Amino acid sequence: MLSKVNSAANYGLESIEVDVEVNIAEKGFPGISIVGMTGKSNEEIKERVKTALINSDIDFPLAKITINLAPADLQKDGSSYDLPIAVGILASMGEVSLPEEKSYFFGELSLDGKLRHTKGVFLLGILAKENGVKNIFVPRMSANEACVIPDINIFPVDDLTSIIKHLRKEKLISPLKSVEASNILNNSEIEFDFGEVYGQDQAKRAMEIAAAGGHNLFLMGPPGSGKTMLSRALPGILPMLSEDESMEVTKIFSITGNIPPGGSLVRNRAFRNPHHTISQVGMIGGGSNPKPGEVTLAHRGVLFLDEFPEFGRSTLEALRQPIEDGRVAISRASGKVTFPSQFMLVAAANPSPCGFLGDPKHSCKCSVHGIQNYKKKLSGPVMDRIDMHVVVPTIESKEIFENKKVYEKSESIRIRVEACRQKQKNRLKKFGLECNAEMKNKHIKEVVKMSPEATLLLRRAMDKFRFSTRSYFRIIKLSQTIADLSNEIEIGQANVAEALQYRIRDEANETV
Repeated sequence: MLSKVNSAANYGLESIEVDVEVNIAEKGFPGISIVGMTGKSNEEIKERVKTALINSDIDFPLAKITINLAPADLQKDGSSYDLPIAVGILASMGEVSLPEEKSYFFGELSLDGKLRHTKGVFLLGILAKENGVKNIFVPRMSANEACVIPDINIFPVDDLTSIIKHLRKEKLISPLKSVEASNILNNSEIEFDFGEVYGQDQAKRAMEIAAAGGHNLFLMGPPGSGKTMLSRALPGILPMLSEDESMEVTKIFSITGNIPPGGSLVRNRAFRNPHHTISQVGMIGGGSNPKPGEVTLAHRGVLFLDEFPEFGRSTLEALRQPIEDGRVAISRASGKVTFPSQFMLVAAANPSPCGFLGDPKHSCKCSVHGIQNYKKKLSGPVMDRIDMHVVVPTIESKEIFENKKVYEKSESIRIRVEACRQKQKNRLKKFGLECNAEMKNKHIKEVVKMSPEATLLLRRAMDKFRFSTRSYFRIIKLSQTIADLSNEIEIGQANVAEALQYRIRDEANETV
């Protein structure tokens, strides 16, 4: 007997409908065969489904079972086909009747017949909404992901026994109505508060500007000056994700399995901190079935690269396109996948291998050749894409022991950042942009206003320091953010002057 169950395959950040066709033939050698361009992991499905059915008190048929996952030219991998295959086998055996209304089945089975938390349920909900499918059956621990999608019924399934009773109409599963607020991922722990950081007023100011406009930031200073601590405090001053941003990020977290069991929408901005030994594929994404890398996992959040020069040269060079375009395209023989990568890059480095080049209290023991090789790891094109370059000096002892100053806490800084972001969002709403850093040249020409004095200052700086055209537009975007923080209608001379100081670097600490 032939039966057909509807499910989905995840490719990139999209879900594609898959038909799970199950045929049980009386003739032929008993066994299960799965066809339809399946991956190696799908070979394990046979044993999981068979054992789960047996442990759910189902007499598994001694017959030839053929399972086809269509379309056959689409690569399919993962454990989400367990439930639709099990339901298809049950329907072909005559144990259950499939719903009259088209429904999606999706989830991984345990050997005892229970359903496990399965990644990608949020994308399944979006697919159901787009295709007009009203009902989806998913593991209970993953149901909250899809619950935020309107106009679909999410049936949380505990185990095979419950789905069998539901399909037999013996005991119906109640659809999930709404997600609990506690399941929305908005309570991430902030590691440091800006009020805990001694001194470093200039670096804190730069952090506030970067957070307000979504700008990239490079911190250079000797070991122990506070670069890492400042960077880890940055999430505390970032605004919460907007509704549209939250949907984008949740889609990424769902497909990568970063939403924990019972979790739902992601509200906080990501803070990714990969080790410098990360591979290029780990940073950018890829694989035979392309998966997102760190630049995508940091979408709408922060990608913090500590010990920046220690990263592989090819890995750093691969950051060029994601930084510039806000997306990364990965091409494989099976097709092309585009992942979003609109992130804030925060990089930290020492001025030399020993870390004390230019330090007035410590002598640098590195050779000229060693310093040159260290700096060569950071190419001009990569550094030119970073809006702000800040020197973080060593803190004087009196700043720690004698200064009684109470430093501003992250909460009050975040209020200013949120207000600034809202101005930008209102101004750039017609372009679908969120912050100044996302502006392209055409947007700058249309919405940015500069005073004549500011224009003259920027022109003189361009002539004197020979900034690139890219730097010219990045300085304007940075100046606009500074003006927004000051509640100014147009970019003034003081705004440009402050923005310029983050592009002009001292020769001793030159990074470009």
